Amino acid sequence: MSKISDVVKRARAAFNSGRSRPLQFRTQQLEALRRMIREREQDIAGALAADLHKNEWNAYHEEVAYAVEELENAIKKLPEWAEDKPVEKTPQSQQDETFIHSEPLGVVLVIGTWNYPFTLVVQPMVGAIAAGNAVVLKPSEVSENMASLLATIIPQYLDKDLYPVISGGVPETTELLKERFDHILYTGSTAVGKIIMTAAAKHLTPVTLELGGKSPCYVDKDCDLEVACRRIAWGKFMNSGQTCVAPDYILCDPSIQKQIVENLKKSVKEFYGDDARKSRDYGRIISVQHFQRVMGLIEGQKVAYGGTGDATTRYIAPTILTDVDPQSPVMQEEIFGPVMPIVCVRSLEEAVQFITQREKPLALYVFSNDSKVVKRMIAETSSGGMVANDVIVHVSVNSLPFGGVGASGMGSYHGRKSFETFSHRRSCLLRSLLNDEVYKARYPPSPTKMTWH
Repeated sequence: MSKISDVVKRARAAFNSGRSRPLQFRTQQLEALRRMIREREQDIAGALAADLHKNEWNAYHEEVAYAVEELENAIKKLPEWAEDKPVEKTPQSQQDETFIHSEPLGVVLVIGTWNYPFTLVVQPMVGAIAAGNAVVLKPSEVSENMASLLATIIPQYLDKDLYPVISGGVPETTELLKERFDHILYTGSTAVGKIIMTAAAKHLTPVTLELGGKSPCYVDKDCDLEVACRRIAWGKFMNSGQTCVAPDYILCDPSIQKQIVENLKKSVKEFYGDDARKSRDYGRIISVQHFQRVMGLIEGQKVAYGGTGDATTRYIAPTILTDVDPQSPVMQEEIFGPVMPIVCVRSLEEAVQFITQREKPLALYVFSNDSKVVKRMIAETSSGGMVANDVIVHVSVNSLPFGGVGASGMGSYHGRKSFETFSHRRSCLLRSLLNDEVYKARYPPSPTKMTWH
């Protein structure tokens, strides 16, 4: 365990040496990371296949593409992001130089998660390197093939002291959290988010927490149900439902519930055939423990489609539940599996009320042709992000900061926002020693008589 504190000490010493600060060095490291992805793409795809049953196409389009885009964007825009930003002057500071200077925070910790075990480590890392920090990486031990691959290949391409990878599970993470960092970015569950924040508080370390929650999907009567359900089915059943911004449940009027079920079934069959188990595009649950948890949520429910599973291969069929009671277990926790509950509400008001009575979700989805419905959803609810008439796609736009609110997290990253998250934006005022006459009025002794107006 002392090894962990040695690794962090080395990273601190490397940061203090100043070598991660020059823009040229940061760019070289980002380019090395890009080269790593290009040269090791077969290994990356292999680890994702072993952990989550992702085929090469899914591995690229659900994970690698996002990391590459983030890298390309950072390499291109880093000089602009890192420039001092002049700010508006007050009447008293006309002769001064006033600007915001971005400086690295120091040694930052990025704790990844298992559902997108490549991109959710690499994407935040890009922002942290771009900002000039030393970055300690802790991939999730649950996606063990990817964790061991990252621990092997990152040191082959990047500075070993500045960007170490820590392997291991809960004991190692616990040990790691005793160390002092200048920022921690964690992706995962709300329960573990609280543990991270508690540990960070001991050192007054700021945190970015990317958590989850039950992301609602409101389907209005006024929309093309065939297109809506195709998009919902794509987002829900991708990666076997193990996506933090997946639509967690559907809210709709009872009169369209049957049509929604039929359209979802039709899309699922189009995507994965009659038996998703045989589809090369359909994923598997990460572990037996998660398999049992998700299967448990289906128990006692009205299953309109699917509902079966196979523990030996960790396969759960795409499942649709109807007339779901909001009090049932499946509506109490984030599902994180291929199970879509449908809860009936009789109006937009009731849907808004349903959403606002619960914890703020990471994402919110609304399907409607009526812009008033969409505007009301934006005005009257709160969520990390929201999309109208599609799901998940907001996370692929790097000019939109990605993050949660309330129980779904705090802080955000992606694109420029990643650079800002891992930088201290330092307020600078540069003044001349000349013209001191101008400041005479501020020095004592003060006048005995004065008017306030």
